Amino acid sequence: MNRRIEDYALIGDLHTAALVATDGSIEWLCLPRFDSPACFAAMLGDDSAGRWRIAPADAGRSTRRRYRGDTLILETEWETDDGAVRIIDFMPVRDGAADLVRIVEGIHGSVTMRSEVVLRFDYGRIVPWVTRTERGVRAVAGPDAVLLTSPVAFEGHDFRTVSEFTVEAGERIPFVLTWYPSHESRPEPADAEEALAGTELYWSRWSAQSAAYGPDRDAIQRSLVTLKALTYQPTGGIVAAPTTSLPEQPGGPRNWDYRFCWLRDATLALQSLLTAGYTEEALAWRDWLLRSVAGDPAELRIMYGLDGRRRLPEETLDWLPGYEDSSPVRVGNAASDQLQLDVWGEVLDGLALTRTHLGTGEDDSWELQCALVDHLATIWREPDNGLWEERGSRRHFTHSKLMAWVAADRMVKGAKRFGLPGHIRNWERLRADIRRDILANGYDAKRNTFVQAYGSSDLDASLLLIPRVGFLPGNDPRVVGTVEAIQRDLTEDGLVLRYKPQRSDDGLPGGEGVFIACSFWLVDALLGAGRHEEAEDLFARLLDLRNDVGLLSEEWDPHGSRQLGNSPQAYSHFALVRSAFHLLAGDATTTDDRIPIETRKESA
Repeated sequence: MNRRIEDYALIGDLHTAALVATDGSIEWLCLPRFDSPACFAAMLGDDSAGRWRIAPADAGRSTRRRYRGDTLILETEWETDDGAVRIIDFMPVRDGAADLVRIVEGIHGSVTMRSEVVLRFDYGRIVPWVTRTERGVRAVAGPDAVLLTSPVAFEGHDFRTVSEFTVEAGERIPFVLTWYPSHESRPEPADAEEALAGTELYWSRWSAQSAAYGPDRDAIQRSLVTLKALTYQPTGGIVAAPTTSLPEQPGGPRNWDYRFCWLRDATLALQSLLTAGYTEEALAWRDWLLRSVAGDPAELRIMYGLDGRRRLPEETLDWLPGYEDSSPVRVGNAASDQLQLDVWGEVLDGLALTRTHLGTGEDDSWELQCALVDHLATIWREPDNGLWEERGSRRHFTHSKLMAWVAADRMVKGAKRFGLPGHIRNWERLRADIRRDILANGYDAKRNTFVQAYGSSDLDASLLLIPRVGFLPGNDPRVVGTVEAIQRDLTEDGLVLRYKPQRSDDGLPGGEGVFIACSFWLVDALLGAGRHEEAEDLFARLLDLRNDVGLLSEEWDPHGSRQLGNSPQAYSHFALVRSAFHLLAGDATTTDDRIPIETRKESA
């Protein structure tokens, strides 16, 4: 297939998500959860790995598509010589069985349509046994069962379930795919029209809570809807992306499973959600965070499963060739066992933010937080794998030390502001020791820039976060020098790389695109330095990297002008929301406080 990552739109039910291509083909769907094996996996291979396409017979790419208002209901339209047709795709918010609904609607004329369902369980490996039912077909293999129902007839051809039919102007023909455990009795499939009304009402009400406004309001809200769609509702965990193994370099090996929850997302997620007015989602994420990190502080992980699971063993799926032959295809993530010192800071920074937002010192997790920082005091001088999960040798990354400083700083401030108990003097000494260490070893005075790691001259995009966490103000000459060095030496076409893989022992061959979230960090850094016009120009340019329905992946290829990496990417969308709110506020705030946009909104 010659499909680009930006060709995909997202639908979901707050348990899992599906990716829908511009030609009406659903080519990625894991059931019943984000991290379950896929039953449609053509995105990582070809049609034989599983997909479901509905489109006019002999038609290709659609004429247009859009989301219906501020919802997760996708509308895709074709105009043909015989007429026009619309497909309405959505997944009702889960309340029992998992349903995927597709409604074919005639707009004008009479259009011949074709539906082709290729169900392949276990990431395209297992062809199910298919039997007819009174309303459609049933497919079963091992633990998985699927009902496919519609008023049109289904036929089997070459292990595919096919329907050919004609839709007239004003006619609406529903298709419903329902997954359930094969050992249980068959559920009643959703009524398509009732489910559509309920889904539209849910998302419209949810979006109505938003504090987003201003000229980029639609971009902000689409990002917030996407982030909500990436939330696993039963636990409050937010997956980094609903996909695995979409490559950072087409044809290369930098292909990872992102269907897990990263601690690095903690503060970015909380600050974005709280500022947008979504306190319930923010507190659900905080509670997921507390449950996941509970236990021995020495066992803190960089990522967890949707339910807080810690073991995420990595394996490769050799029967899938990968997107554009980018192999291997991986499930699980071995980086979950890495040592990354920054996660202690990410957790404590995020918890400090919610404590400040709630305005109360009542926090039954304070004892756990004390244990976390006290353990960090014993290990912060060790080398680690760093924020970017490098698989080479461990090093003393400046960002890792910076986030260790954040951990101590937030504990000192929390104890003093709210009168909470703890070893405040020890934490103050720890904070001062780490600060001296960073300034002595992480800063290159000759070049007036902070560096990626101690003893290195390389740069790293994470250095842009120095003012955001409050280590130094945005207009400090050392910060200004770092921003200028990154703009000069760590950008391609004005967009920011994470680091330079060819100069870094990250354990992998090849390169990658520019990292979209890092360019939003540059927006924040420019704002903090008082360079407002540059910040606004860069933000506008980054909005142009979104696809036609407002979605961002992890990276951007400035040479091929295309998205790269897993998609849609929570880190990119959280960064977009935060930068947009910073622009509305007129300045970039530190990560331990909500962005003050309310007054601006009232006066707008």
